[in-house]
Amino acid sequence: MDLKSVSSSKSFGGYQKVYEHFSPTLQCNMKFGIYLPPGVSETEKCPVLFYLSGLTCTEQNFITKAGFQKFAAQYKLIVVAPDTSPRNCNIPNEDELWNVGSGASMYVNATEEPWNKHYQMFTYITEELHQLVLNSFPVIQDKISIAGHSMGGHGALLCALKCPGRYKSVSLFAPACNISNSPTLIGGLTTLVGEEKDILQKWDTTFLVKYYDGPEMEILIHVGSDDEFLTKDLLIDNFVKAANERKDNKIKTKVFLEDGYDHGYYFVSTFIEEHFKFHSSRMSL
Repeated sequence: MDLKSVSSSKSFGGYQKVYEHFSPTLQCNMKFGIYLPPGVSETEKCPVLFYLSGLTCTEQNFITKAGFQKFAAQYKLIVVAPDTSPRNCNIPNEDELWNVGSGASMYVNATEEPWNKHYQMFTYITEELHQLVLNSFPVIQDKISIAGHSMGGHGALLCALKCPGRYKSVSLFAPACNISNSPTLIGGLTTLVGEEKDILQKWDTTFLVKYYDGPEMEILIHVGSDDEFLTKDLLIDNFVKAANERKDNKIKTKVFLEDGYDHGYYFVSTFIEEHFKFHSSRMSL
C-alpha cells in the first residue's frame, strides 16, 4: 500500500510524522500520525502504542497537544495516532453535526445506509491500519498496546475486548464506557448501526466486558472530577461495575479520579507520562 508523507518534524531526537494513504476499507484517503523514537530502525525495533482520539478530533489533536513525544522517546515506543473517521465521502450532512459523521465514527462498523459504505472504522483500526503499521515500520510485532481519550477511549476498549490477547496493555483518558446509555452519544450510534438493542450492545463496552473471553487484562483509567461529561455520558462506573461482577476476575480496572481536571488536553498532558510508564512496563514483560 502506498504511503504518502505529509509532514516530518524532529522531536526529542525522534520524528513525528504524518502519512496519508488510500484506505480500501473506508473507500477514502486517511491520515495518521506516527512518532518514531530516536534510534529506531530495521535492526532496532520498538513496541507500538495505538492512540485513538475523541469526537471532532483528527490525527493532529493528540500529536500537537498531548506532549507525549518526550515520553515516547524516553520509553522507546512507536506511537500511532489515526484520524477519527472517514472524510470527504460526499455523504449528505456528514459535516453538519459534531456527534454524527466526520470526526464521529464511534469506531464501529456501520450497517446503516449511506454510512455503511465508508464508516467501517473498527475494521480499519484492527485490521487495515494494524497490518499497515506492522508491515511498514520497525515494530516488535508481539508488543502492541492501545490507549484512547473520550470516544477514543471507547474505541480502545472495543479493540481490546473484541480482539482478545492482541494488546499487552490498555489505558484510557476519560473514556466513554456505556455509549448506548449516553444521551449525547446514542444518536450517533443509532445513525450508524440502527436502533435494535442487540446490535447496540455489540458496540457497547459495558455489555461486551461481561462476555470477554481472553487473557487477563489490566486497564488504567484517568478522569477529571470536573469533566463535564463524567456523570451523563462517560458512565465509567457502569463499566467498572460490569467488570467487577465477572467471577473470573479477568478484567482489572485502576481508576484515578483527578480533582479539578476537565475533559481536555490540559488534563491529558498532565497525566500522559503515567500512561507511558504503564505501557512500557507491560510491554517489557
